[in-house]
Amino acid sequence: MNIAIIGGGISGLTLAWYLQRAGVAYDLYEADARPGGNLHSLHTPEGYLLETGPNSLQLSPELAELLTELGLTDQIQDSAAVSKQRYVLRGGRYRQLPGSPPALLTSGFFSLKAKWQLLQELRKPAAPVDAAETVAHFFRRRFGPEILDYAVNPFMAGIYAGDPEKLLLHKTFPQLVALEQEHGSVLRGLTKTGKGAPRRRIVTLKNGIDTLTSALASQLTHYHPATAVTAIVRPASGGYQVEVATGAAPRTYTHLALALPAYAAAPLLQRLFPQAAAALAAVHYPPMSVVFSAYARPAVAHPLHGFGALHPKVEGAYAAGSIWTSALFPERVPAGQVLFTTFVGGSQYEAAATQPEDAQRAAVHAELSRFYNISAPPLWQGRYLWPRSIPQFDARIVAAHAAAAQLEAENIVSVANWRAGVSVPDCVRYAKNTAAILTQPQS
Repeated sequence: MNIAIIGGGISGLTLAWYLQRAGVAYDLYEADARPGGNLHSLHTPEGYLLETGPNSLQLSPELAELLTELGLTDQIQDSAAVSKQRYVLRGGRYRQLPGSPPALLTSGFFSLKAKWQLLQELRKPAAPVDAAETVAHFFRRRFGPEILDYAVNPFMAGIYAGDPEKLLLHKTFPQLVALEQEHGSVLRGLTKTGKGAPRRRIVTLKNGIDTLTSALASQLTHYHPATAVTAIVRPASGGYQVEVATGAAPRTYTHLALALPAYAAAPLLQRLFPQAAAALAAVHYPPMSVVFSAYARPAVAHPLHGFGALHPKVEGAYAAGSIWTSALFPERVPAGQVLFTTFVGGSQYEAAATQPEDAQRAAVHAELSRFYNISAPPLWQGRYLWPRSIPQFDARIVAAHAAAAQLEAENIVSVANWRAGVSVPDCVRYAKNTAAILTQPQS
């Protein structure tokens, strides 16, 4: 067995790492000179350490194991204790979101009507499984509109850059489907199974999250950066032949691993598997701009004791929300400053995401000034644009997942966030499991 891995993001690098440890022959091709894909840390001359992709990591068992194997445990940095507090815009001001179902009942965040609907969830019978049910429909029927609008909607925009009215429940929260079916009530199921707690550690890496992908790339023996794959063909002798833009002689492999965004994998499949290519090309990746704004600490009246703040769509804000980077990781900004990492775009805010950079910076500053009572202009601002950000697990992902399953019979596996899940721990776990499957003895 020898495997061509196409794509050097966290998924492709992790797959290569575990194949290498198992003694399986592989080549990893990455079009960019830089490894890491969506994991990209920037060190600015002004003294800021910025993350253009994931800003923190949930320390899952698989991720912790990988960091240990790479000798990066001394790089792990926990977020400040305030990270447990999350805020949501309601009525034009930020209010702390209750962190558990019991807290929902005792907090003043939700109305009495919403609390009553929460309790009534215990009495509602389970509905038949509906593969087309959206996240919004599920929460609306079981918990009511207020919890959907002020807890679920901002969460989906912040984590998935998505719209709960379009995201499919069984693709984003399959555990909720199981809880309803097995226990009749989601709350009862959470109580019985303990699946609502505890929270995993929220961490970063001291020199930037892309320290992880750089370390992986540096320890791979068959990693080929700046080597774009231009075509895959099937020779008469069997297997797959990979052609690259550098002009190197094509190589033949028994298996392919597509560690690419769906839109990048689609053209490579077009010649051999046109139906699969069409399904992957249809996956939606909304645009997203990440705007960084630094201020002198005395100019910001808000205490910033928390992870950050999200904006429900019903509040009509410009941005999806902001992470309070300086509150989570103070070492990432110069002393005496605060830094906001603001997200403009996603599927609910697509028009704002593609505005000119100057307009975005001005709009973000105006909104931050209003919500945080900021009395001075920013000391510094920057922006990073993702023309296509996070894959949407909406109706279009179903055909893509089905195509990926069918390709496995052709010795082509898909390892990417559109297949595994959008978080770094999801991708690490999926890539490790895929490596284990590939290295099983063939019957």
